[in-house]
Amino acid sequence: MDKKHQTISHLLARWRGWIQAGAALLTNPHLPNFFKGSLYQGAGKTVCVPGLNCYSCPAASGACPIGSFQAVVGSSKFRFSYYITGFLILLGVLLGRFICGFLCPFGWFQELLHKIPTKKLSTKKLKPLTYLKYAVLLVMVALLPAFLVNDVGMGDPFFCKYLCPQGVLEGAIPLSLANSGIRAALGKLFTWKFSILLAVVALSVVFYRPFCKWLCPLGAFYALFNRVSLLQMKVDGHKCVSCGKCARACKMDVDVTKTPNHTECIRCGMCIRACPTNAVCFRYGFGDGKDKTKAAETLQTNNNIKEETNK
Repeated sequence: MDKKHQTISHLLARWRGWIQAGAALLTNPHLPNFFKGSLYQGAGKTVCVPGLNCYSCPAASGACPIGSFQAVVGSSKFRFSYYITGFLILLGVLLGRFICGFLCPFGWFQELLHKIPTKKLSTKKLKPLTYLKYAVLLVMVALLPAFLVNDVGMGDPFFCKYLCPQGVLEGAIPLSLANSGIRAALGKLFTWKFSILLAVVALSVVFYRPFCKWLCPLGAFYALFNRVSLLQMKVDGHKCVSCGKCARACKMDVDVTKTPNHTECIRCGMCIRACPTNAVCFRYGFGDGKDKTKAAETLQTNNNIKEETNK
């Protein structure tokens, strides 16, 4: 593991908060629209952003990939559906859940809430809940919009409409504050979605990124590519002293020394900063992230023994 990889890994891990802030700003650059109560409707809205970011946010520069996928998944007539699917697969292969850890505005929002000083609770005993997000992805994002479509083949965005708290946070609340007409039209659906947002906010204070762990379909999709993505975690077996500090530092309940590319790993770099021997780093390329030097040395040793025996 060379010094270049170590340096880059530590810089990314150290400045992650600023990278998250920058990604949120680049995703939502049209800030004056918050005061106007209007949406940006330029050409940028035809392009999907990598993280969970509501199309209806006044400042949003692009479209949410989950919302866009739901709208057109029910009909092959829309070339847009192929574009969105290919876009998500490409990001999954290139980065995996690095997007969750560095580029998602709603993930950053949950982390900011978690910094509020109060007692924090572990989610290690709640691991079965991590499978819920795959059910949300399958049922609410794929199946229901695919089969329940209107006359032109467009599906109802079930996840965005009934479950996603980001739409209320970025869209409904700022638009209703600036527009009296929208404010007067708010009804039971807004009350339901606002209740979900309040629950996520409250849980985020005591649990680390609960929505990401349990309900986010975009995180579930990227998680499917974590083991094969080009950006992975690497553990140097020669440097690792099995102190367990990386596992204790991980708030996603992952032991990077055992499963460096676990589906729950968001590549946040906390394990990199916690490691006292610099045994953990990011790597980019093909492979499973495990150190193969030791295996190669063992093979060479066995070959030497065979040669000595044959003499």
